[in-house]
Amino acid sequence: MLSKLFNNLKKTDFNITEYITTDLHSHLIPGIDDGVKTLDESIEIISSMQELGFKKLITTPHIMYHRYKNTKEIILDGCKKVNEELQNRDIDIELVASAEYYFDENFLELIEKDDLLPFGDNYILFEMSYTNKPFGLEQTVFNLLSKGYRPVLAHPERYSFLNSNLEKLDKLKDCGLRFQLNLNSLIGFYGKNPRVAAKYLSQKGLIDFVGSDIHSMKYFDSYKKAVSTKQVKELFENNRIKNYKI
Repeated sequence: MLSKLFNNLKKTDFNITEYITTDLHSHLIPGIDDGVKTLDESIEIISSMQELGFKKLITTPHIMYHRYKNTKEIILDGCKKVNEELQNRDIDIELVASAEYYFDENFLELIEKDDLLPFGDNYILFEMSYTNKPFGLEQTVFNLLSKGYRPVLAHPERYSFLNSNLEKLDKLKDCGLRFQLNLNSLIGFYGKNPRVAAKYLSQKGLIDFVGSDIHSMKYFDSYKKAVSTKQVKELFENNRIKNYKI
């Protein structure tokens, strides 16, 4: 199904790295979440991103208390080990770490304690349940903003309770959130509804950041095809993408 979809994509001469050379949102630290499993797999993907023209990767392992009990220390230590291997292999690319927080009690506690791992200018990337809006979402966004953080919602196009009623995306953006879109969503990698929602967000100019959300080479292969399509070119024409600032 995916191969048939890819064959029907409208290719352009668009080169994404003429606009951005920083990728946000990936899972490239081996063995700590559902991303890459080995150091070799991590290096292979990072090298492939470099070949596309990327110069900086902000990798974001899950912090999800019921599944991946990662901490800042675990993530930063893992990032250090990957960087050491990149240096050993003379691969010249900047790899830094943040996190993709899951909206749960642990996340709320970390906000209260100011124990977060931001990227760029104090941005915090988080995700939530795909099926139900979490209680207290707007209040939590307000709390983050009050503490000087800049909350970024990961892949808003993928939440079924939002993509089933697209106007909810506008209302959620109004509460002070930035939106980070997975580029693979524009070509149907996650299914029809996320693709429709991604197109809606793109056309309305609601996207602040874009990312690969790479977990494995399967993700990279589709991402490589996505970044040269008409859909991604139109996204950059319609939105003020801020990846170059981080």
